[in-house]
Amino acid sequence: MIAAPIALFVYNRPDHARQTIEALRANQGADRSDLYVFSDSARDNQGVPAVREVREFVRSTNGFRSVTVVEQESNLGLANSIIQGVSRVCGERGRVIVVEDDLVTSRYFLRYMNEALECYAEDERVASIHGYWYPVDRPVPETFFLRGASCWGWATWARGWKLFEPDGRKLLGQLQAQRLTREFDLGGAIPYTRMLKHQIAGRNNSWAIRWHASTFLANRLQLWSGRSLVRNIGFDGSGTHCWDTDAYRVGTATVPVAVGNIAIEPSVTARAALVHYHRSTRPGLAERIRGRLRRLVRR
Repeated sequence: MIAAPIALFVYNRPDHARQTIEALRANQGADRSDLYVFSDSARDNQGVPAVREVREFVRSTNGFRSVTVVEQESNLGLANSIIQGVSRVCGERGRVIVVEDDLVTSRYFLRYMNEALECYAEDERVASIHGYWYPVDRPVPETFFLRGASCWGWATWARGWKLFEPDGRKLLGQLQAQRLTREFDLGGAIPYTRMLKHQIAGRNNSWAIRWHASTFLANRLQLWSGRSLVRNIGFDGSGTHCWDTDAYRVGTATVPVAVGNIAIEPSVTARAALVHYHRSTRPGLAERIRGRLRRLVRR
């Protein structure tokens, strides 16, 4: 089985980056995997020490087949960093497993990703693989497909990444012209269209909403695991794009996830579970305000 290269994106959170790398290193197959670490530069002088600490740590990383550290000389921001990094690795290697510096993986994460990348390598209907699953209270299959794409521990091939459209206006126009905005928003459960409009207006710089819209419009599927292989530790008020909340807290799989032998079509059961989860637990304004206050207190 081919071990896909891993693209890890780090910035200014040394403790988070350390947890992420240590979890990846403990994965089955880590010693057969090439790790590319893309380190963004500080936005200002105040951020230099934290970025320097992260870089000192990643330079000493071992336990993988190889480690390549790419240190940006200027601040790209998360979106440009990921777009450039994924494009580079896909262009050089044909496939990639993508992890950000606030994701702690199960020791079976790489096994699942590599098995799935191999299993669906030739199936154009499948654009990507995903490792996180929400703490839903309803049973879902071992693995299943949903239309579009998500971004907390994922993988794709060069053929899938070619679908990425960076122009948010073009994506929104197509969704509206095809009257797909409500389906895109899971019947109103998740405000994806609003996120895309905010990206266009410059209120966020999300690459992920554009990746989701790109694959959704192409009617491509993403494979999900019904047992999460990823835990997001970034919702502690420390990140630029995450507020403080426990809504996404999950444990990670303690045994391997079986890949293959399922229908290549969106799962009605999983979609219904996801809709119910988001409608019942979506963080409201009060929770966001509390999270921001906790973040200010820590500072």
